[in-house]
Amino acid sequence: MEREDPLERLERQRQEKASGSSLKTIMNIMIAVAVVLAAALAYTLVSKNRLVGELREEKSDLTEQIKALQSDYENLSSDYDTINAQLDSSREEIAQLVERVQKTEATNRAKIRQYERELGTLRSIMKSYIVQIDSLNTLNHKLTVEAATARKEAAVQKRRSEELSQKVEDLTGRVSVGSVLKARGLRVDAYTSADKVTDKSNKVVRLLVNLSIVENELAERGPVRVYIRVTDPDGELLLDGSGSNFTLGGENLQATASREIDYQGSEIDLGIYVNNIPSYKKGIYTVKAYTEQSQLGTAELLLR
Repeated sequence: MEREDPLERLERQRQEKASGSSLKTIMNIMIAVAVVLAAALAYTLVSKNRLVGELREEKSDLTEQIKALQSDYENLSSDYDTINAQLDSSREEIAQLVERVQKTEATNRAKIRQYERELGTLRSIMKSYIVQIDSLNTLNHKLTVEAATARKEAAVQKRRSEELSQKVEDLTGRVSVGSVLKARGLRVDAYTSADKVTDKSNKVVRLLVNLSIVENELAERGPVRVYIRVTDPDGELLLDGSGSNFTLGGENLQATASREIDYQGSEIDLGIYVNNIPSYKKGIYTVKAYTEQSQLGTAELLLR
């Protein structure tokens, strides 16, 4: 048997030792990498589970907020059909939003953010409904108070009208009943600058009083002047600057406006404008029409 050269044996032993050391080093490195990867994986899993938990909690909180708003909408009501119809539409939107949120995974952050924006929009809409309802309730209360005031003023005007009517009747009783002119259809309307009928006091620029002098074969033929007196809600006579005056039963009265007609016994329709009044206030206006023989009639106009 050939003996191994001592130098070769030493070299071989050195190489085997070096190879064993390298393998050990590689194994140690692999073990270290494995430990790091395991730690990273564990951290990632823990973070993911924590994030999923937070997202589920966020979804749950969003669901509770939507249901709370849904309850608020259910408790909101009004006396106005238009707003009630809008409320019904918003209630349906909220019901659909609740259903969509419940069907969406908590990890779908884009959808959850979208639902949060929709919730904010529905909250803003609800605030606008509350403002509208409060405004309408305030206006309704104001109109109720104004109506009560108008009725009170109307009662005062009616009493004054009855007193004056009684006085006029006493005066005109001296005139032959058969020859006295009579009227029907006395009406007063308010017009805007665009020549449209209105009941808003701040829009009125003129009044138009219409009436018909009825047929009377016994009445005297010829020119007849018809006078009107218009009193405002405070009982003050309106004057358009024309300075019209007439005498009734020996009493000299001022007129708001007048118009002359040629009466020949047949029925005549006529209109008399009231112009040049600076402004009109809210309330009931009373209009009375006269000739120098008698009172022809009376009418009222309510301006808001």
